[in-house]
Amino acid sequence: MITLSLAEIAEVVGGRMHDIPDASAEVTGPVVRDSREAGPGSLFVAFVGERVDGHDFAAQVVEAGAVAVLGSRPVGVPAIVVDDVQAALGALARHVVRRLGTTLVALTGSAGKTSTKDLIAQVLRRKAPTVFTPGSMNNEVGLPLTALTATDETKFLVLEMGARGIGHIRYLCELTPPKIGAVLNVGSAHIGEFGGREQIAQAKGELVEALPPAEEGGAAILNADDPLVRAMASRTKAKVILFGESGEADVRAENVRLTDTGQPSFSLHTPSGASDVTMRLYGEHHVSNALAAAAVAHELGMSADEIATALSEAGSLSRWRMEVTERPDGVTVVNDAYNANPESMKAALRALVAMGKGGRTWAVLGKMAELGDEALAEHDAVGRLAVRLNVSKLVAVGGREAQWLQLGAYNEGSWGEESVHVSDAQAAVDLLRSELRPGDVVLVKASRSVGLESVATALLETGAEGEVAAR
Repeated sequence: MITLSLAEIAEVVGGRMHDIPDASAEVTGPVVRDSREAGPGSLFVAFVGERVDGHDFAAQVVEAGAVAVLGSRPVGVPAIVVDDVQAALGALARHVVRRLGTTLVALTGSAGKTSTKDLIAQVLRRKAPTVFTPGSMNNEVGLPLTALTATDETKFLVLEMGARGIGHIRYLCELTPPKIGAVLNVGSAHIGEFGGREQIAQAKGELVEALPPAEEGGAAILNADDPLVRAMASRTKAKVILFGESGEADVRAENVRLTDTGQPSFSLHTPSGASDVTMRLYGEHHVSNALAAAAVAHELGMSADEIATALSEAGSLSRWRMEVTERPDGVTVVNDAYNANPESMKAALRALVAMGKGGRTWAVLGKMAELGDEALAEHDAVGRLAVRLNVSKLVAVGGREAQWLQLGAYNEGSWGEESVHVSDAQAAVDLLRSELRPGDVVLVKASRSVGLESVATALLETGAEGEVAAR
């Protein structure tokens, strides 16, 4: 973070200083909420959680070098005390972002946010120093913590914004006002909480409503292939740039295909020129993600050739998102177990089939959470798609939702041993260990709460007699 005195921080957050011998002492290190990350010059933010109270670690963080604690009560060491720690953290982030004057890029969508954020960051940092959201820290705490890692050298700040209700993205935009905003899609993720796609679109569109007008540099990057996103053009005064495979898109992909290994290749067309892209990532769904990143980069002055080179060299920066690893025995494990919704599940299945190249493919799938009344239909549809794509074997893991996956496959014509339901991750591991053979490709995917990454981990440990080659 930029250097700030404790007196300045207290004023910004409306806090009271306790046990601070020198108000001019400066925070020169990071702002952290994990006591293990505290170090010389840092500021420790003490949250009270369900199981852990950050205030209990106050002495420990100061001993590690933290300048002070930002908390809700005095703790016997230098502290700035506020009524609402989360609100104070947001106020501090807003102050730092405004002082820096960096170009802030925000993005949201039902699927692909983290992958697209990683692509945008990898493209933009070729142009100038870039700070971006680590992993999926896209809420009221993670977003300001990310913003506070920016420094005077930071040119671009790329922030992923998540929402679980109307008003959430509006609030995040108040904390860190974006200049460029990208909306990727409106899908089924969290539909159970929102109540329908129209409500999801209302929430996601709060991002473009928060953008400055076109004459002040505001730019809305919208998916031309998604009608609900494209309609958001009427909700913003910012310049509108459309991306997609539609012929009307300003930044579009032509001649899209998958390589023999399941990686997307296409011709990138921008208003300033065209160039070819072959990505290192897996799955055709990354084409849309890449186009969103390209639209942002083009708006910030990068050429088609520069963008295409960056996209072709970009990799996955976040764990458990289409992580492809080949075991020494020739079995390929695709760990996409970080999260799942109907759109991402279907995209992953298509990528699996492309990667299988006609060989045996295994889809180890679990529950997709927060689908509300749509849960039965959506799980059934995924099971049916697995059959239509000729996935060799579906392994549905877990309870009721897994049974729905298998039922969909069964009703689509998956008889015999083409689909199987197992009770838990260990049962899936036992089955796979006994039946996998060289050349097989295994996809592991479910919502984060299911914890299916343990299946991928166990499979890689099983095949780790030699060196594992990660692609």
